[in-house]
Amino acid sequence: MSLVLVGTSHRLAPVEVRERVAFDREGSRELARRLAEDGAEVVCLSTCNRTEVYAVHPDPEAAVALAADALSATPDLYRLRDESVALHLFRVAAGLDSLVPGEGEILGQVRTSYEDGATGPVLDRLFRQALHAGKKVRAETAIAESPSSVPSAAAALAQQVFGDLGACRVLLIGAGGVSELAARNLASRGATIGWVANRTLERAQELAGRHGAEALALADLPARLAEADIVVSSTTAPGFVVTPGQVSARKGRPLFMIDLAVPRDVDPAVAETEGVYLYDIDDLEAVVTESLSGRRREAERAES
Repeated sequence: MSLVLVGTSHRLAPVEVRERVAFDREGSRELARRLAEDGAEVVCLSTCNRTEVYAVHPDPEAAVALAADALSATPDLYRLRDESVALHLFRVAAGLDSLVPGEGEILGQVRTSYEDGATGPVLDRLFRQALHAGKKVRAETAIAESPSSVPSAAAALAQQVFGDLGACRVLLIGAGGVSELAARNLASRGATIGWVANRTLERAQELAGRHGAEALALADLPARLAEADIVVSSTTAPGFVVTPGQVSARKGRPLFMIDLAVPRDVDPAVAETEGVYLYDIDDLEAVVTESLSGRRREAERAES
């Protein structure tokens, strides 16, 4: 039996490519089950920064071909075998391969993919060891001493644009964990969380209630987009949630939009609207590179 990995990540492909092979939790589970129908062990890990298929199969070439076919929407794929797969997964679980080194979300995402996968003795042991390694790195190095994440990088970017966020009102699109982190980081920098829009109004009400905001249905977005100063979007919708027709020109009052979703929530054509400044998850890399040099040193220490 051979261990193989086929995937793509932010290190290889831009967001407009990664979104072609992004799966939600159910999609990842279904892909793992489908690829495991011939008795293989399969786990699919899909996040905003990577989509990877881990497989154990008696015929490694066949396993690579199946996984590559499942991700055929992008030609930008890496293929690893045996020990290289294990080392890669350990680095991923430890946050060493993340856009933000040491970010905490990836460990939970690895655990979820493992729990949802079609595992057997090999992948079961590998993922358990990777999760243990991820916890150990965070406990024994300072890589996570000052917790950071993609949402915190987004908040830092907003502060760079506006300076003082005290007069800024925020519209969150999506009510999951990323939106929660974005709300906390923006509020800690002085911004007011004004609205939370979500496909399920009940979920929007839960997050809005924690931040004194108004809950919205997605149908109510256009009116609030006209009032917001900062928009952070992070849904799992398969298509665009915000389109050019929903966003009006902002003469003298800029609208700063951060799209953290993969696939993207905001149509890139929105950036052509006067006074609208749109950033996607890849645009945050420059912020991360500039602000986290110390964390990268700790990442190098963790590697050793």
